[in-house]
Amino acid sequence: MNPRLGQAAFRALILAAYGRRCSVTGERTLPVLEAAHIRRYSSSGDHSLKNGLLLRSDLHRLFDGGYIGIDPQRDCIMVSARIREEFENGRDYYALQGMPLHRPLDPRDGPGRENLLYHAENIFR
Repeated sequence: MNPRLGQAAFRALILAAYGRRCSVTGERTLPVLEAAHIRRYSSSGDHSLKNGLLLRSDLHRLFDGGYIGIDPQRDCIMVSARIREEFENGRDYYALQGMPLHRPLDPRDGPGRENLLYHAENIFR
């Protein structure tokens, strides 16, 4: 599969902005860190810092699936009850509930509130 136009640049931008640390856990193991779009690229076409987070690969999948999100008012992690309901599991993920989002090195590079609100209202369930 060919990468989307601009995906490599988006990843490099996100990695640099977050100091190579997961936005949720602070994890620094590079092979598991992924540049995640808050609004799906297919619907927004936006590869900007305002539409990105650096997430550990498992958290990226959960974020895209609406199982975790970011409270746009408090900048903290939200974990959906769907993990427990659908998988009868999730203890490690529920421990993240309410944890503050790790911000980029330059606070101006943080995710756009409107993008976080979109995700919270349309993707997170």
